Amino acid sequence: MFQRPGEIRQMLWADVDLMVREWRPYVSKTDFHHIVPLSNQAIDILEAVQPLTGGGQYVFPSSRGDGRRMSDNTIRTAHKSLGCDSDVMTAHGFRTTASTLLNEQGWSPDAIERQLAQTPFDQVRAAYNRW
Repeated sequence: MFQRPGEIRQMLWADVDLMVREWRPYVSKTDFHHIVPLSNQAIDILEAVQPLTGGGQYVFPSSRGDGRRMSDNTIRTAHKSLGCDSDVMTAHGFRTTASTLLNEQGWSPDAIERQLAQTPFDQVRAAYNRW
């Protein structure tokens, strides 16, 4: 998974299907419903988190318990506690790393862009490719 950090923070239990192994969020930045296949590791994490947060709306709720999603600052603080200051790595930077590694391994650029939930930059391509 290499979704935007904000998309992960807003992850809704209603959009997760553990049996089908998919997360189907609406991505407001690109205005479409995205299909994210869930790896074994992602399923393990979600199954571990479900008893803790499964009764609520958000997979990763605010620690304040007020029904809100996890804050962006929580992600920054977690990275900092791991020794990853923003001048070294950001949460969004993992998307770049994933794209670079997959491109280097010869994966289809179209498949990579699709999993990044990017829209085509070429206006002609965007007009015909409705993903």
